Amino acid sequence: MSDQESFISHLIELRERLMKAVGALLVFFVVLFIWPGSGYIYDLLAAPLMSALPEGAKMIATGVITPFMVPVKVTALAAFLIALPYVLYQAWAFIAPGLYEHEKKLALPIVVASTLLFFAGMAFSYFFVFGRVFAFINDFAPKSITPAPDIEAYLSFVMTMFLAFGVAFEIPIVVVILVRAGVVSVAKLVDIRPYVALGCSVAAAIVTPPDVVSMLALFIPMLLLYEVGIFFARFVQKRAEAPDVPASEKET
Repeated sequence: MSDQESFISHLIELRERLMKAVGALLVFFVVLFIWPGSGYIYDLLAAPLMSALPEGAKMIATGVITPFMVPVKVTALAAFLIALPYVLYQAWAFIAPGLYEHEKKLALPIVVASTLLFFAGMAFSYFFVFGRVFAFINDFAPKSITPAPDIEAYLSFVMTMFLAFGVAFEIPIVVVILVRAGVVSVAKLVDIRPYVALGCSVAAAIVTPPDVVSMLALFIPMLLLYEVGIFFARFVQKRAEAPDVPASEKET
């Protein structure tokens, strides 16, 4: 097979993989749109905020088509998250044949672990952070004010927080990759802890809303996850430093 034929065959396979991934996303979107419905999915997303608002308070929609478009966007997000494992599988099936065996052994666990950690970050923000942040803001607000958050602004806030916590939970993966690639040693990671803590505090202050609760809710997990990354990086570094045993010696 010539180089041109090989290139064309790869393009055809890439197109097929993309069509399968997009098809899965569309199927999940249609199913979720029909049942349980985009309104129910948005209500589920808004549950932490609604539970913190005063009794009888509701969210508002300032745009003409906002009451329709925002729940549809949330449904599309939910469909993407559900279809993500299948999408990643299609990407892996396309890339894997071109990798060496040792690259496959490293890449597959990283892909799986990074996906699970991103989901864990989103779940942590939804189940733990949102309720406490909204309760703090509501308690801090003057009693003369009736809160009426806009649904589009709330979606933007949720997306920002999901992304922030999802990326923050990738810290152990980043640490392990840096050590495995030889960019930095575990000893160096331990030495720069104070600077990492400073960087985490700055990042948490920039990304989260201007309140202490949400900032600490992101800052503390980032520090703990950095330590988790160092813990696992020790095993990766030892394995990388282990001398290769010749095949003749293994047989004896």
